[in-house]
Amino acid sequence: MTLRRRIAAAAGLAVAAVAVAIGVVGYESTRSQLIGEVQTELRARAAPYLRPHAAGQIRLRPFAGQRLGERASPTGGATLPPVPALGGAPGYFQFVYPNGTTVAGGAGTPQLRVDARALAVAKRATGSFFTTARVHGVHAEVLTAADRYDGYAVQIALPLTGVDSVLNGLLLPYGLLVGGGVLLGLLLGTAISRSALAPIERFLQRTESVNVDQEHPGRLEETGAGELRRLAASFNRALDALERSIDAQRSLVADASHELRTPISALRSNIQIFLESDRLPLDERSALQHSIVAELDELTEVVANVVELARGAAPSAQREPVELDLLVREAVERARRRSPGVHFDLDLQPTVIDAAVEQVARAIGNLMENACKWSPPGATVTVELHDGTLSVRDHGPGFGAEDLEHVFDRFYRAGDARRMPGSGLGLAIVKQAADAHRGQARALNAPGGGALLEVSFGAPSHLASGTTGTTAV
Repeated sequence: MTLRRRIAAAAGLAVAAVAVAIGVVGYESTRSQLIGEVQTELRARAAPYLRPHAAGQIRLRPFAGQRLGERASPTGGATLPPVPALGGAPGYFQFVYPNGTTVAGGAGTPQLRVDARALAVAKRATGSFFTTARVHGVHAEVLTAADRYDGYAVQIALPLTGVDSVLNGLLLPYGLLVGGGVLLGLLLGTAISRSALAPIERFLQRTESVNVDQEHPGRLEETGAGELRRLAASFNRALDALERSIDAQRSLVADASHELRTPISALRSNIQIFLESDRLPLDERSALQHSIVAELDELTEVVANVVELARGAAPSAQREPVELDLLVREAVERARRRSPGVHFDLDLQPTVIDAAVEQVARAIGNLMENACKWSPPGATVTVELHDGTLSVRDHGPGFGAEDLEHVFDRFYRAGDARRMPGSGLGLAIVKQAADAHRGQARALNAPGGGALLEVSFGAPSHLASGTTGTTAV
């Protein structure tokens, strides 16, 4: 179901529900009022049979065994006119004695059913209640009330023919009201849905026109209602992020192809030479083999770095508590084995972070490898970890003033670095890992010389007191 139909249906149902509620409440209110008037009339007619009589006043009370149609006075012998039978406007009277005897007012047999509840009122000589009964096809309201002075119950019934007639007459107008409410609800729902979705329809048309040019998508005008302005602004920000992502991927592919071209060309030339190496001296053939292996290693490293960068700055889905100080120590041990002439001075605070282990471990390894590459033989690399920030300082030449702002750029290599092995992707991977974990990375020249790199991988989840400072030789 479309959104327009849902809005129309919701509005239609709301109006229809209101119309139905008005109809039901109006009908029940009218019915309650009419029934209430009948019940008031029943109480008024029962009053002469339920109040005490004064001296010399006729007391209306029936006696068991008296002739139907007579109401005897306490003086005896005098009779009153018979009470009309059920179905007429005057109503119908019936008397119930505690022993279950029933005497009908007027000629005929008792017409109202005496149930246990009515008999209980007669026996207790107290209480009253209303019921609805249908006697010989006549719908009637019945009052059963106790005479607490003479110990019997009187049942008085009035036909509800007039009430039913009025209520039946109300069914048609209330039915028309409900039907008209439903129809009006559908019409209003359709109109409301069109009016409410018109700005969204225009917005969709604008977005479709903007997205026609995938290379250089335009931007939406941030005009109209407040919600649409916010939606347009959000859409424009999404387009900006998409453009940046596309440009970054294109730049990565272009830079990677450029960087891969050199080792591939050199590898191709060396392989061609190696195919004819039977005419070369043994020492030159061995050097050529080592050169091919080194170029393959460099090519493998470039490809691995490009793949790592191509994943983007989003962190891995597998994040878990990581002991950052242990990752640093493991990276230092690997760097020490590869560069035995470099010494490491460690000052590590036990730190736990929530991170992607492989991504963080690779970034730390790149920091150690960069420090070793720029450290002269016998130099010391200082590694510190405090408050979740990892600092790595070497004693090399440091960064040039013009290189500081490009240290973490992809494939960027300073002038002095072009003669050294590497692809210029190591520190870019460090920056990407820091961004992925909502941390930061910065590069600066250390006081007294050398480069200083500071990296954090988000706020630590746990910090322990004390440090595990050691010096690896």
